[in-house]
Amino acid sequence: MRKTTLNREVNILVHEPMQLDQFYYDGALGALYQEQYTLFRVWAPTALSVELVLFEGYYGRPKRQIQMFRKQEVGIFEAKLDGDQHGLTYRYRLTFAEQEVNETVDPYGKAVTVNGRRSVVVDLSRTDPSNWGERMPAFSNPLDAVIYEVHVRDLTIAKNSGINHKGKFLGLAESGTQSKMGLATGLDYIVSLGVTHVELLPIFDFQTVDETIENPLEYNWGYDPQNYQSVEGSYATDPYDPFCRITELKSMIQAFHDKGLRVIMDVVFNHVYEVESHAFQLTVPKYYFRYNRDGELTNGTGVGNDTASERLMMRKYILDSIKFWAEEYQIDGFRFDLMGIHDLQTMNQVRELLDEIDPSILIIGEGWNMYTPLPTEEQANSLNAKGMPRIGQFNDGIREAIKGNDFDAEARGFINGAWYMEEKLVNNLLAHYDSYLFSAPNQVVQYCEAHDNYTLYDRLVKADPFLAKDIIIKQQELALSLVLLAQGIPFIHAGQEFLRTKFGIRDSYNRPNMINQIDWDRPQKYQHTVEYTRQLIQLRKQESLLRQTTFEEIHQTAEIIQAYDLIVALRYAGEGYDLLLIFNGNREPIHFNIKRGDYYVLVEDGVVDLQGNKKYTAVQQIEVSAYSTTVLKKINN
Repeated sequence: MRKTTLNREVNILVHEPMQLDQFYYDGALGALYQEQYTLFRVWAPTALSVELVLFEGYYGRPKRQIQMFRKQEVGIFEAKLDGDQHGLTYRYRLTFAEQEVNETVDPYGKAVTVNGRRSVVVDLSRTDPSNWGERMPAFSNPLDAVIYEVHVRDLTIAKNSGINHKGKFLGLAESGTQSKMGLATGLDYIVSLGVTHVELLPIFDFQTVDETIENPLEYNWGYDPQNYQSVEGSYATDPYDPFCRITELKSMIQAFHDKGLRVIMDVVFNHVYEVESHAFQLTVPKYYFRYNRDGELTNGTGVGNDTASERLMMRKYILDSIKFWAEEYQIDGFRFDLMGIHDLQTMNQVRELLDEIDPSILIIGEGWNMYTPLPTEEQANSLNAKGMPRIGQFNDGIREAIKGNDFDAEARGFINGAWYMEEKLVNNLLAHYDSYLFSAPNQVVQYCEAHDNYTLYDRLVKADPFLAKDIIIKQQELALSLVLLAQGIPFIHAGQEFLRTKFGIRDSYNRPNMINQIDWDRPQKYQHTVEYTRQLIQLRKQESLLRQTTFEEIHQTAEIIQAYDLIVALRYAGEGYDLLLIFNGNREPIHFNIKRGDYYVLVEDGVVDLQGNKKYTAVQQIEVSAYSTTVLKKINN
């Protein structure tokens, strides 16, 4: 094609970005390293030319520009450099119509310099720590999972953590760390809870924390994506070394795996931090994002832009990234932020892709129904959950039933006095008993607290600032029991089990350490609640009736005994025994009538007895304490 014809076609495509799907390319992209050579390949169908810019060292001046060869039919530009290029630093310079020039990092860059400003060629085999092993064996069943959500910096930064590498990946890899009171902290503490999966808030390279500062005052959860396939440098001991962050993240993951814990990675493909400076926009302007009819970026995410997962090369990017993290970093699960912005086909292809690697890799996501100009029936939200089998959805139904609407500070839930939540609660405890949304309980992630919004403790205090502390503790324990004994996949926010507080701050994504850090004195202060949580997790593992795999099973075994007067009571019929669960949301003890018989007490008044050593003989009525859970086992002769 002559240059004038190419210019004309490119101009048309710039204004019709969806037409760029005709240039779909299914091959590998990025800096494709081999010991003998590295092939640089970037997809940029609207660019007239692309140069590969090479630098002296990681932070030196540009030393060379290489014109890349265009594969016209697929919009690919390539350049090949012979020799071992591990550690070579580079960027792309793209020229568009009317001589507009953009310079950018590689959107497929696997390693970056400090603050993600330049891409670096990496031989990933050289980044493996000495003890780097194989993938963990396949996990038993999604419903056996208990997920614990953590932030690398929060867990390790406090002075009383006993952790040496504070705020770092290596801090979460440390064993034997203790608080001043001699209790386990960090990794050992998480292990002691008995959870199966640790969900890490973003660990990919994000934009708003300055990695050049040793102890930055800036704080961010990480939902401001910069380089999706590179590791965040503020969690590394040397952010100037592009490979240090990779090795230390792998070391942390290996430490978790060695302890029997699996790692879920929080991924944020639904938006970027800043469109104008992002590699997506600089390589293929306007392609990777959704726009309204006026040509403005859509904003279903609430942060100023939505990515367009339905476009073939954005879908490919998500799939390529997920495969990379699963294979290179041995990630055991993915949590999709604002998953409802994506399309069903993309999410189902993610599931198919991971099934080829390990079918037990978990996928969960926020399936909120948010406005974005994607046909309603194609959106990957909870309303379309049945169209995404084996992809879990955070269940805001149980969250609201337990504590009230998260967006109304005055709202109440079952645990603090709402008389109208019982039916909603029991339906959600059964993973949506008569669900029209979900195809199986493994699609239902049960929770009442996450990194967003108030901690549960702060929410309870805000609702009743003069309520006695022992009542707040009971309400907190009641909430924990509702989550951990519910059908579906339970999810706990780090510190929920010791009444974590952020001092009344609702969303602390950009607040300093003093607000977000885990106070490791609190597990001692609220030791009873911590132990109660541990034992509830063990009870869940012990009783298969609490982890039923189909709605048919639940319908066959479950009986709703009561769902009114701030009491929810359920009976599960097992083989040779019944399991009776009674949740009392009243401020006073209640006397509850049960079928006459002999009952072994598994949970009563904030205490779990896994062996059921206490026994009620020939009883027809029991007392259930205020704000508490009772679980009884009745052996059927």
